[in-house]
Amino acid sequence: MQPLWTVAEAVAATGGRPEGLSDGPLSSVSIDSREVQSEALFVAIKGDSLDGHDFVAAALAAGASAALVSEAWYATHRGEKLIVVPDPLKALEALGRAARARSKALIVAVTGSAGKTTTKEAIRTVLAGAGQTHYSIKSFNNHWGVPLMLARLPREAQFGVFEIGMNHAGEITQLVKLVRPHIAVVTTVAAAHLEFFPSISDIARAKAEIFEGLEDGGAVILNADHEYLHILFARARELGIGRVTTYGYDDEADYRIATPEVAGARTFARVTQGGEAFDLNLQVRGRHMIANATAALIVSQVAGMDRYAALRELAEFGAAEGRGQTTRVGAYDKPLLLVDESYNANVASMNAAMEVFAMVAPPGGKKVLVLGDMLELGEQGAELHRSLKKAVLATGATQVFLVGKAIEPLADDLEGSLLAGRARRIEDLMEPILSSLAFGDAVMIKGSKGVRLASLVAQIKQRFSATA
Repeated sequence: MQPLWTVAEAVAATGGRPEGLSDGPLSSVSIDSREVQSEALFVAIKGDSLDGHDFVAAALAAGASAALVSEAWYATHRGEKLIVVPDPLKALEALGRAARARSKALIVAVTGSAGKTTTKEAIRTVLAGAGQTHYSIKSFNNHWGVPLMLARLPREAQFGVFEIGMNHAGEITQLVKLVRPHIAVVTTVAAAHLEFFPSISDIARAKAEIFEGLEDGGAVILNADHEYLHILFARARELGIGRVTTYGYDDEADYRIATPEVAGARTFARVTQGGEAFDLNLQVRGRHMIANATAALIVSQVAGMDRYAALRELAEFGAAEGRGQTTRVGAYDKPLLLVDESYNANVASMNAAMEVFAMVAPPGGKKVLVLGDMLELGEQGAELHRSLKKAVLATGATQVFLVGKAIEPLADDLEGSLLAGRARRIEDLMEPILSSLAFGDAVMIKGSKGVRLASLVAQIKQRFSATA
């Protein structure tokens, strides 16, 4: 098998200048010196808080064959095993562009206000059953994550699945023109990043930017269960895109989902398309998960994959860490049931998560809800946090803990003993929450990543695993 890159290819793609460097294989591309593997190319990106140039020596010592560094840094530090460029981030983009140009893979790009990562995971689960599939890890969907994932695209891959995020207008355009997908998926349009947009309609227009990089003859797949579908359709028509397929619970959707049924930890639903009907069976709870899986099923059909093979692959699809993953901690007969939704949050994902939690039965104790701020909502933040009250009450939780400043308006609306605690920092609520939990309880944790609720998830697992 050929290496991911050779030094000569990387130099040519980036327009860089080799210093103290001979040709040879490059097996991987990394921007984190802690993850460097033997024969890696380390790219020294300057971020908001850290500068990758400070870790060049560590990366080379860890086995990297070369480091991509800036002219300014080289002028001061010199050194060997280096590829010198004006701007390493721009060079990484060039490397990603070269990887895309040489690839014969079918490329899928996914965006949306909620469900991007889960849908990306469902798509890669399905496509991996048909051939070698490369995909964005974690949520590497921004100005450095997308080119990094492209630069890692193996030359022999048959499929590539890339997540594309944004919080400002114009961001998706830049990224999707690197990815150049054959299939573009928009999971939903909802209130997210309103701090940077005048309205949700403007968010829809920003999401529609994903169409601008679509390859000729490419396909668009749209969730129909929101009020802004017409904006997406209008932009697709303006760009002359003829292959548009919709999915969802809406009666007019091309792939229409019937009411799902939950049995234990699995969700079942019938999907109809034209005169055909087929059944989805997922090892995860939730209406939104069925929608995400339906998007993946449509991708498999556009890719020419056998439908029943795709359904078999989806039967093994489950929630990822931080995105609805459910863990039974402790003894089997009476565990603590932990629902981890700690990775991120907006109004759509909050409501979807609490709808799922409403269906969860504690193994033998109480239901506890820990909610954190939804960030980047701008002037509408207070109103949107208050709007969660109905969903909170519908979960059946008997204790609610609230973390953060933005969520305080919801705290004012939750009366009586239901509100068990509130604080602006998770550190100030960590012990009260841990002390309140017991084996037999069910607890769900949901909030924006910046609230750091993942630390609570880790502490719950540590404490209750140790005392089981």
